[in-house]
Amino acid sequence: MSRRKTILITGATSGVGFALTKQLLAEGHHVTATGRSKDVLWELQNDGAHAIPADLAKIGEAERLVERIDTLDVAIFSAGLGLFGPAHEMPDDAIDKMLDLNVKVPMLLAKRLLPGMIERGSGQLIFIGSQAGKVATPQSAIYAATKHAILGYANALRMEAAPFGVHITTINPGPIDTPFIDLADSSGNYRKALGKRILSVETVTNAVLQAIERPVREIDLPGYMGITSKLYAVAPAFVERVGRKFFHLKGDS
Repeated sequence: MSRRKTILITGATSGVGFALTKQLLAEGHHVTATGRSKDVLWELQNDGAHAIPADLAKIGEAERLVERIDTLDVAIFSAGLGLFGPAHEMPDDAIDKMLDLNVKVPMLLAKRLLPGMIERGSGQLIFIGSQAGKVATPQSAIYAATKHAILGYANALRMEAAPFGVHITTINPGPIDTPFIDLADSSGNYRKALGKRILSVETVTNAVLQAIERPVREIDLPGYMGITSKLYAVAPAFVERVGRKFFHLKGDS
């Protein structure tokens, strides 16, 4: 990148957030990393990160985090949770956790970080969304709803922030080869159904790095998924009929 930036990453202790933190530190950026795993945070701190342990789903944690952050160029909201299964069987606490971490937390952080960026006339918020936010699949009703919500929020926020020089970007990947998938579906059927369609962590991190270097509205991964979402907008019944068979999980006939 042309200059070193000050960057916040949530969900920095696993998956895409962890890989991003490592890469950005290697490139010399000033990174504040937050997550729940203190052991991983120690590792990132030894690599040069400003590590802040935080469970952002808890009341007041977002406020305390922002109070410990200096001026930011970029905030990357990577923390997220997905639990798959029939919507009518999803435990209430699982619904609450997904809504809190996937929707409420990035909204609360954005609310607190935007004023400083608006005042300076520069900055970027990057939301790690999901293709599930554009095209829902069976057994992911709650997760898809959270990602629909955050994409809608980012789309409106983009228009509000644009006059002040603040960029809003969404990265919308399909399933990524991380422990997230195994947590979402412990049966292993989802990973098996994905086959070669699963994305590498490197593909997603490279997309985020590209968006930091040259801010864009959104990036769909893999690229053809952007076509699928456009097709879904005009022919939803067809996409649902064709796509359903690719996402059978346990108990789905």
